[in-house]
Amino acid sequence: MSDQSPVAIARPASSVAELNHADPTRAARFDIAGPCGLAANFSRQRYDDAAVDQLFALAASYNFGAALQRQMGGEIVNPTEQRAALHTALRGQPVHTKVADAAFAQAQQARVQMRALYEQLAGSDVTDIVSIGIGGSDLGPRLAVDALAAEQADRRFRVHFVSNVDGAAMGRLLPTLDPARTAILLISKTFTTQETLLNGEIACAWLQAPERTFAITTNASGAAERFGIASERVLPMWDWVGGRYSMWSAVGLPVLLAIGPDGFDQLLEGAAAMDKHALESEPRSNLTYWHALTAVYNRGVLGLCSHAVLPYDERLKLFPPYLQQLVMESLGKSAQLDGSPVVGQTVPVWWGGAGTDSQHSFFQALHQGTQVESMDLIGVLKPAHNYATNHLALLSNLLAQSEAFANGQASTDLHRNYAGNRPNTVIRLPSLTPGTLGALIALYEHSVYLQSVAWNINPFDQFGVELGKRLANGMLPALRGETESSDPVTAYLVSSIRNV
Repeated sequence: MSDQSPVAIARPASSVAELNHADPTRAARFDIAGPCGLAANFSRQRYDDAAVDQLFALAASYNFGAALQRQMGGEIVNPTEQRAALHTALRGQPVHTKVADAAFAQAQQARVQMRALYEQLAGSDVTDIVSIGIGGSDLGPRLAVDALAAEQADRRFRVHFVSNVDGAAMGRLLPTLDPARTAILLISKTFTTQETLLNGEIACAWLQAPERTFAITTNASGAAERFGIASERVLPMWDWVGGRYSMWSAVGLPVLLAIGPDGFDQLLEGAAAMDKHALESEPRSNLTYWHALTAVYNRGVLGLCSHAVLPYDERLKLFPPYLQQLVMESLGKSAQLDGSPVVGQTVPVWWGGAGTDSQHSFFQALHQGTQVESMDLIGVLKPAHNYATNHLALLSNLLAQSEAFANGQASTDLHRNYAGNRPNTVIRLPSLTPGTLGALIALYEHSVYLQSVAWNINPFDQFGVELGKRLANGMLPALRGETESSDPVTAYLVSSIRNV
């Protein structure tokens, strides 16, 4: 943490239920509107007006506005790798600087290439696209396609995703497809990712059609060409975009193929609207500030070590795993920007699942477990189907669970006592469209960055990912019997595996 730790903020003596019943204006005052019809209600968070005042004073002392200007303007905000983080330039020009404008121009050119590839494939016999990537090269596009593609009446392509190096994933998918009507996308920033290359080798050998194999990478003239993909079939990525922030770039090609170029443009426009809101809205009306400060308060003041994301829409069921990477890879750091140890705690564990299914699995622990979690409940007000009774039941469950988490229900029978006071935010989308999904994802991107400013950490590197990957590469010779591991436990486990 920086020197002005939010741990100094006092917790209110009153519970969430008491705060809301004592102040009939609280629900409206703590309801914050964003772009594209998004809104979030923070009245069931465990802070009072005094604590909120202190949180916004902290935002002023951290100079959130200037931090957003630096990031969107293309300054070096990733000091450990000496890079900018210009994912916002992929979808608009919120800040005009020479660096940001140049990045936007590159992004525009890539979108022209993406649209041209869509037209090329649309004029062919291709019906199915296999997108091969992992992490940021998979989770964002997979989420967007799952959330949006089914609603496209004129959908041209079916898009399939493979990420896991487990051969079972490819083994299940390929027999369901016709290689004569399939195209392959290999998505890897460096084009050295083990999982992607191994799965790519399987897919390309099955396809036997190099002209229908495409890559998205920063390494067009190197590894991609050595893999057999000519430069004219490679779309760009850039060092100034981190993988988990890259779905707005050519990494989003699977999304464009699934929902069409116009739908992809609308996705970017929704995100750009949230960029403008984050940058220009007054702090007390700024949805990204509220979301970030609430997260800092729940972790730094209340000490909550777990955060559940609970979308009440089946189409958003992949949103929790998407956010796991976005948030935990960004904020899972123990060193401050200057290399000194972090004071206090940073990111909690993010997890979740779709309502109402998750109500019949882990909600028991949320309501009556000894550990208290914070939560985001996400509702879509207008459905894309005609089952009105089902949708009303879905929304009634969302509202009921939020109320139950906050208010609880006292009983002298401890087995039937609900303590309540579980902090939760209710986020509402008017409908689920490319625009509202783009705005929702960008809300969390900005919240993550502002939290990193408060914690004084770098959200754009991910060195913690590298050690296990490096060890895994060295483990293959041991599994083949060519070397022996120096670690005694690994040596024993390798021996047990080889003796099966």
